[in-house]
Amino acid sequence: MEIALLLGIFVVLLFVGFPIAFSLGISTMTYLILADIPLTILPQRFFAGMDSFVLLCIPGFILAGNLMNAGDITNKIIKFSDALFGHIRGGLGLANVGGSMIFGGISGTAIADTTSIGAVMIPGMAKRGYDKPFAAAVTASSSTVGPIIPPSVPMIIVGSLTSISVGKMFLAGAIPGLLLGLAMLATTYIISIVKNYPKGEKFSVKRLFLEGKSAIWALLLVVIILYGIIGGIFTPTEASIVASIYALFIGLFVYKTLSFKNIPAILLDTILGTAALMTLVGMANVFAWILASENIPQMLANGILSITENPVLVILFINILLLFVGSFMETIAALIILFPSLLKVAEGVGMDPVHFGVMAVLNLMIGLTTPPVGVCLFVASEIAETPLKKVIKALFPYLACNLIVLLLVAYIPQISLWLPSLFK
Repeated sequence: MEIALLLGIFVVLLFVGFPIAFSLGISTMTYLILADIPLTILPQRFFAGMDSFVLLCIPGFILAGNLMNAGDITNKIIKFSDALFGHIRGGLGLANVGGSMIFGGISGTAIADTTSIGAVMIPGMAKRGYDKPFAAAVTASSSTVGPIIPPSVPMIIVGSLTSISVGKMFLAGAIPGLLLGLAMLATTYIISIVKNYPKGEKFSVKRLFLEGKSAIWALLLVVIILYGIIGGIFTPTEASIVASIYALFIGLFVYKTLSFKNIPAILLDTILGTAALMTLVGMANVFAWILASENIPQMLANGILSITENPVLVILFINILLLFVGSFMETIAALIILFPSLLKVAEGVGMDPVHFGVMAVLNLMIGLTTPPVGVCLFVASEIAETPLKKVIKALFPYLACNLIVLLLVAYIPQISLWLPSLFK
């Protein structure tokens, strides 16, 4: 009875429009009262969920992303992408995807990508003759590449939940992330030809060199983060601090687009963003603890395996479940609540934990662009000042290409595991 109320209240509050953290908090509080469990367990489990060294890199990467935006580094990435793709039909849409792939390799968050790149690209695409719903759809869908290409906040969460190395997760996400980005580039190009979207300036090696030279400092940040983690020079947490210091230095002394008076506001934005995310992590941990204490994960695992033990079907069932959950639940909360239990199911049919981790994150990233709670979808629609229905319609080709990539990643383990295997 108590578990039914826990899940019922949570789902109702979600659909009413309550923030995820509050929905989790109210439903868990109700359960604890009805089950006559001391309420002291709430703060204990809440803080236990955040008590992880790995999670310290989340504020670091959020700060790095904020410093990039404030220091105009994002614009330089976009201009470089435009110089690379702009001469092709639909080039600005291609530049949007390319910019997201580069930006995502620094910030590790999809919403930051949608907000920063969307604020520049959506109005710019509209001025050049692109449909606003298409511009919003490209921005929302391409932003989901960011948390697959390392560094990735969701993959950090996966590492904190299990004994899986965050470094391995980062490496495992690189090829699937590039594959997803390439699929989106192809989709954008095909749509642009069909709708006869404009070309940009004629390709110029000189322009590419100049924009590349201007963006080189931003591009080097991706190399520093990856090489530092893979080479064992620093941990993911230390990498986030290196990224923040690097972005601060570049903004202040190289590009000189950042001033010391901007720093308090940037720090405040980082604190608020981190606080919101860590509150969600803490509340989700309490919710997951209740489910674990009621043996729900084992029941879920047994339920799936009782239907079939065929690996192909089990992986398909897990994907359908994660896609469904991702369409209405925030990524971090979904990972904390579902990942440990589904990992048992995946391991039961012989899936490697790293492979499963990448597949799960990719599933939930696709959820960021699907209604009813597709956060990136809402943000892009708001920036474009376009009705959500029109954006969803324009998004369908991207959802189709994302699902194809998801199936490839799910059923071809080496796409995820080949790169980590080289650095054992």
